[in-house]
Amino acid sequence: MAFYLAIDIGTEGARAGVFDEAGTRVSTASAPYQTAYPHPGWAEQNPRDWWSATVRAAREALETASVRSVRAVGVATTSSSVVVLDDTGAPIRPALLWMDSRAGAESERTAEIDHPSLRFAGGSDSSEWLIPKAMWLARNEPENYAAATHIGESVDYMTLRLTGRWVGSRLNATCKWNYDHREDALPSDLYAQLGIPDLAEKLPHDIAAVGDIVGELSRAAAAELGVEPGAIVFAGGIDAHLALVALSGVSRNPVAIVAGTSNAFIAELDEPVFSPTIWGPYPGALTHDRWLIEGGQVSAGSALSWLSERILGVPRDRLGQLVSSATEVPAAEHGILVLDHFMGNRTPHRDPSLRGAVLGLSLGATPAQLYRATVEAVSFGTRQVLESFEAVGVDSDDVFLTGGIRHNPLWLQTTADALGRPVNLVSSENLTTLALGILGVAADTGEDRAEVARRFAPDHVIVDPNPAATQPLADAYERYERSTQLLTGMSHELVRSTQTTARVGAA
Repeated sequence: MAFYLAIDIGTEGARAGVFDEAGTRVSTASAPYQTAYPHPGWAEQNPRDWWSATVRAAREALETASVRSVRAVGVATTSSSVVVLDDTGAPIRPALLWMDSRAGAESERTAEIDHPSLRFAGGSDSSEWLIPKAMWLARNEPENYAAATHIGESVDYMTLRLTGRWVGSRLNATCKWNYDHREDALPSDLYAQLGIPDLAEKLPHDIAAVGDIVGELSRAAAAELGVEPGAIVFAGGIDAHLALVALSGVSRNPVAIVAGTSNAFIAELDEPVFSPTIWGPYPGALTHDRWLIEGGQVSAGSALSWLSERILGVPRDRLGQLVSSATEVPAAEHGILVLDHFMGNRTPHRDPSLRGAVLGLSLGATPAQLYRATVEAVSFGTRQVLESFEAVGVDSDDVFLTGGIRHNPLWLQTTADALGRPVNLVSSENLTTLALGILGVAADTGEDRAEVARRFAPDHVIVDPNPAATQPLADAYERYERSTQLLTGMSHELVRSTQTTARVGAA
């Protein structure tokens, strides 16, 4: 029996899965790491922690499966978690995590540039993406930027650790670096207009399509992971986006909502559509002859954990009690409205300077009511993104939810209620590692990816909306949209005040 190792670098930790060629998830394990928040809107991690957590998770998964030899290894990571490395591949500074929104001014600068590559990003790059973050580094940390031999993403760093090769993923490069594989070159002229003319020299020169073999697992990496040398390593990519690979076994046109720390919305089209409210369309980013579009909520499960753990002081082992109490609160009848833009808005507003808010508080407000209102806010954000997809003609008949939402029944049901429609809940634990298993088998055997995907197809169940909740939530959603519009100016003013404080502190 052949086995395959899948590695998923998420926001809170690394997950490893071992699969066999028949599509069975033999074992899985995970290991956590920490995030630092040096200033409001900033988020950083140590790239070395990704690797050490990977080693711990992989060794545990392999030991549980009693596996010492794997045929292929693949890695997926959060996108736009930017690494700055020296000529040995060692980090010069902490990685700027995907949710880090410090590059807001740089993002606005990309919207002022007239360049054909930007058309495929809706006219501008998000503050979360690599290009604005590289611009921020060049402007605010010129010594680190100049010292960097390599600037890339977490998936590039992990591929380097696995193989010793500095290779990029077409998925990340297309969606986050303004790369078009049909041009077969990074847009150096765009980078020059943005004040970073040497960025292309620091990014990976070799960019591989998802699933392509990029090298062999190095002996050093094999020893650390606890496997025999000789496995192939294939190009992975963005964790959420790879969900479409796993779902291709059950639907021709799935819309994936990977609902966890953040919510990522992914779909593919046969023909391109252009709109400033979506991200894309990206040519051949995941599937060679299709166009990928994406949207997202920056704060989803992270907003719920922030409220329960840091504000209400509820530890994770007691979260079930809070969720149960909040479930007893009737939908949208508590008089509280929460805005979920705690780290900005990705879709459809493209505004990193939006901030969260809680309206309607009284001295009688309870933790259960506040938690219920925050769950509703996250669900409203989901509806807003999905409506932006539908507005440009995306077929949303097959919506699949996956991720951490599976473990929170209130969040799951409220999402269906806020959307006012049935949704499919994927039963399997992790679509990202499942997709890597599919890609690993296809890379190793040469079998058609679609055939492998059908063999690996995940189970799913239908979640129906509660008729009693749909209309109250529809009314609250209208208030959510109006309140976002009304408070946008104040959000921007407050963000400017924190940016001033950060500059003074840095000086």
